[in-house]
Amino acid sequence: MKIAALVLFLVTYVLLLALPKFRAYIAAFVGVLFLCLNILPWDRFGAAIDWNVLMVISGTMGIVALFIESKMPALLADLLIARMPNVKWAIIALSLFAGLVSAFVDNVATVLMVAPIALSLSKKLNISPVPGIIAIAVSSNLQGAATLVGDTTSIMLGSATGMSFIDFFVMDGKMGMFWIVQIAALAATAYLLIIFRKDNQKIEYSDRTEVKDFFPSFLLIAMLALLIGVSFVQDKPEVTPGIICVGLMIVGMAYTVIRRKNFSGVVNTLKEIDFKTLLLLAGIFLIIGGLESVGIIDDIADILVRISGGDLFALYSLLVWASVLVSAFIDNIPYVATMLPVITGIAAGMGIGAAETTVLYLGLLSGATLGGNLTPIGASANITATGILRKEGYEVKTLQYMKISVPFTLIAVLVGYGLVWLIYA
Repeated sequence: MKIAALVLFLVTYVLLLALPKFRAYIAAFVGVLFLCLNILPWDRFGAAIDWNVLMVISGTMGIVALFIESKMPALLADLLIARMPNVKWAIIALSLFAGLVSAFVDNVATVLMVAPIALSLSKKLNISPVPGIIAIAVSSNLQGAATLVGDTTSIMLGSATGMSFIDFFVMDGKMGMFWIVQIAALAATAYLLIIFRKDNQKIEYSDRTEVKDFFPSFLLIAMLALLIGVSFVQDKPEVTPGIICVGLMIVGMAYTVIRRKNFSGVVNTLKEIDFKTLLLLAGIFLIIGGLESVGIIDDIADILVRISGGDLFALYSLLVWASVLVSAFIDNIPYVATMLPVITGIAAGMGIGAAETTVLYLGLLSGATLGGNLTPIGASANITATGILRKEGYEVKTLQYMKISVPFTLIAVLVGYGLVWLIYA
């Protein structure tokens, strides 16, 4: 049974890499196959799927869709650019703005929201939009590790470890991932200043988006406030954050029905929920549950401990840099879903405490999230950015992309790698 499970798992990974458009269906099919072959017993079906993760993702996507439709983010970006003295600082401001928004909003949604503003600016000044939009994409992807709702990987980590929204800011009295990511972002932005150092053209940007509905903004703020508040509640149901996110999304959709007197807002919101990602995650959860059931997760943990010689720093370094390399070429969702229980097994095998285990979890998160920035295909935000440029007639070559992405990513990873170890080891 263990051999069958391992073969199916490896085949699944190959298919996910080779057929990205069908990855949700592949994962779901193999997950059901694990159940049919009794690799994962049917009575563990409900426990294997992390319902809180699925609810937080779907609810957040719905709220963010309403927030973007309100045009509030576009207005904020317009106000930001209007205060910039030249192109260089406009691009830097947009990339930092995209990063900050992306700490709370899906990375792809952030790129779709901010990139058109950069395109409009480049057309007015008759300059290439390619470097600016690449900068926006990598900055957006960088911030996925900053908060509990910043990226699917963060949501998965929080649910698997019990980390709350507030833990990403302050954990055990220490600086949380949010501040570590911000320091890494500032360090990486210094490289962007070098890239755009010659772009000193003056700008006159008078565009100002009009926002007619502020309720989605209040809804997003309420979600963040409630996630923070519930962080202090002890012995709460595991799905509490998911209930908050889905509940507020339903409130938002009901509001659009009352306000518009039709169901267009509900339809638009549901369209923006990435059901394929939810299906992918459900399938991956079943597969990982099967691997745990037959003991493969423990075997992987043992192999990693032997490779590192049982040394925590060596193991931490291996996790970070292996995650960066893997995530540069394959989706980090199935990778992180696989590695989270592996780290739990490593901690049990090495007999290390909660503090040392936290170092490994944060190393996995930073490496897997930031590693996607290395290549144009490493993250959905990157693919989205190059797709936008392609529609505008700009075919971005891999080397052209990596000229910005590789130094940016390596600087950010090095800073995060050092800070996580210094603060938590």
